[in-house]
Amino acid sequence: MLITHTFAIKRMKSDISIKLGLRLRDLRMQHGLSQEELAYKAGVHRTYIGMVERAEKNVTITSLNKIAEALNTDIKNLLTWD
Repeated sequence: MLITHTFAIKRMKSDISIKLGLRLRDLRMQHGLSQEELAYKAGVHRTYIGMVERAEKNVTITSLNKIAEALNTDIKNLLTWD
C-alpha cells in the first residue's frame, strides 16, 4: 500500500511539474522572451528556466514568484492550466 501511495504521489508531482513547465513556456513565448532573457529578468540561473520547463527541477515558491514578476503576472496565473 505504501509503495503504491508513494508512486502515486511521485506521479502526481511529475504531472504537476509538467503542467507548470508547459504553462511557463507558453507564457514566456507569449512575452517573446528566450529562456536566458527570462532567467535574467527573474534573477535566476539561465539553465534554471529550461529545467523547470522540462519538469527536471522542482521550483520553489520564491523562484516561482520571481518568474511571475518577470512575466508581469502573478503566481496564480502561472498555476492556471486546463
